[in-house]
Amino acid sequence: MTTTLDRASRVGAARVGTIMALTSAATFGSSGAMGKALIETGWTAGAAVLVRLGGAALVLGVAAAISLRGRLRLRAASLRTVLVYGVVAMAGAQLAFFNAVRTLDVGVALLLEFLAPVLLLLWSSLRTRTLPAPATMAGAALTLVGLALVLELTSATSVDLTGVAWGLAAAVCLGVFFVLSEREHDDLPPLVMAAGGTAVGALVIAAAGAIGIVPLAFATLDTSLADATVSWLVPAAWLVLVSTVAAYLTGIGAVLRLRVRTASFVALTEVLFAVLFAWLLLAELPGPSQLLGGICIVTGIVVVRRTESARPSRPAATSLDTVPTA
Repeated sequence: MTTTLDRASRVGAARVGTIMALTSAATFGSSGAMGKALIETGWTAGAAVLVRLGGAALVLGVAAAISLRGRLRLRAASLRTVLVYGVVAMAGAQLAFFNAVRTLDVGVALLLEFLAPVLLLLWSSLRTRTLPAPATMAGAALTLVGLALVLELTSATSVDLTGVAWGLAAAVCLGVFFVLSEREHDDLPPLVMAAGGTAVGALVIAAAGAIGIVPLAFATLDTSLADATVSWLVPAAWLVLVSTVAAYLTGIGAVLRLRVRTASFVALTEVLFAVLFAWLLLAELPGPSQLLGGICIVTGIVVVRRTESARPSRPAATSLDTVPTA
């Protein structure tokens, strides 16, 4: 009887975890469309990131304070992790992604960012001077074929190289996030990681804007979403409350109920949600070759992750089981 109840409890937790993982992927996937809506009304990428991180830091900070009630004691190493996480994974990744969507389709920009596992694989191979498993190399090759299709390198259509560079920069930042997240930090709860990272990221963007490194320009003009005219407050509030706060909270809940590897694979649906939101809200849909390329990239990443996760021993930097975020 007890075994049956335990099994039912595990099944129920897995079901709830899967729903939370899909919700997290969907809410994260909506950020590109909302950010681009603001940018098209005159906002800079830095301004969109500042509002997103600053607003989320306030909400997540309050949630963390209520949840922990002063019981948190952090080591110096954990504080350094939060600092690097905020600078690179929060400020860096999101600034690069929002700069990429200025000139690229949202789905294309996110696919470029999702190349992070392949970049990590390449870095690990160069650092250790060892070749990956044949299946891993096949998965990596499939992502490169997909990249060529996404960027339409075989056609006469020109692609914005600056946008591509920003998308690849976002992938590098996401790679750093993978490396940081796979380390053990028993005194660093996920909610504190998210709250601290958004706070550090917001401070970095604000400081960079104050000294002129990152342009910060805001606008109060109405914007267009799904052929409807709405206040700029709608995408701004959505970025903070849905694409960041709700996304992180449901993502944390998913990881607590699912194995990290399972949650990370469900998180790949973020690409599909990003394309769907861009189509519904911005009338932006990749062409047939780009959609095929997207399928190749996601399939290649799945192959790489499965193969590398199954290996009995691998360097820390090749851990690809962390849930990606955008």
